[in-house]
Amino acid sequence: MFIGSLRKMGISVYVRQGQTIVRSAHSHEKRSNTLPQFVQRQKMRHAVALWKMLRFGCETIMFTQRKTNYQNFTSLANRLPVVFVPDGVMGQASFLMPGIPVSDGTLQTIKQRLGEIDGVPALQTDLKKGSRASHEKLLLYDAIQTIDDDMPRVRFSVHEVSWNEMTVVDGHYALVGDEFADEMKGWALVRVINDRCSPQSIVTRCTYYERFTTEEALQKATNSLRDLTDNHFLSPR
Repeated sequence: MFIGSLRKMGISVYVRQGQTIVRSAHSHEKRSNTLPQFVQRQKMRHAVALWKMLRFGCETIMFTQRKTNYQNFTSLANRLPVVFVPDGVMGQASFLMPGIPVSDGTLQTIKQRLGEIDGVPALQTDLKKGSRASHEKLLLYDAIQTIDDDMPRVRFSVHEVSWNEMTVVDGHYALVGDEFADEMKGWALVRVINDRCSPQSIVTRCTYYERFTTEEALQKATNSLRDLTDNHFLSPR
């Protein structure tokens, strides 16, 4: 017997306490859409959009602390600042911001920040010279904010970094180069040993996303929804 939903026929079939039950697959109840619920949906929308871009751009994705990579990523991404976009085509928009997770695991986190070394932009870390473990490798995740036909998207890529590419300054490793001054890019260096990795998130100078976190952005986004239950203007923060 088929158990499930036949959407084209508008019915659901399932078994409860040994009885086969057939009912409508469509709910006629209006979906509750209060402002707090709207804010949470915006957060989840962005988390899913980021996940799709990360999965599309990176062959290596390591989130090992939950049942699936997706569950692990969205749980972490749900803590990011909420960005508000109008209903419709902008639902695919994604924004580069500090803290986007790129991995989650049991190895020690690499503390990293953007700075300068001898006047040259750099990604500085707390990795000490001589601390490299056996079989340890480093993966650098790159993120870039793009705006294609007014659609903001973050595009990700990843590649392995040789330890010889690193510069040692005051006993700590760093990556040095002009690209680390780019205000539309972000990076995260991840430690990997076999199937284990360090929990890491993006560091960036990008502030483009901030225009979508304002009260004005919230108002535009809520105005695009005609069925907002709690339509009085409240700040979600």
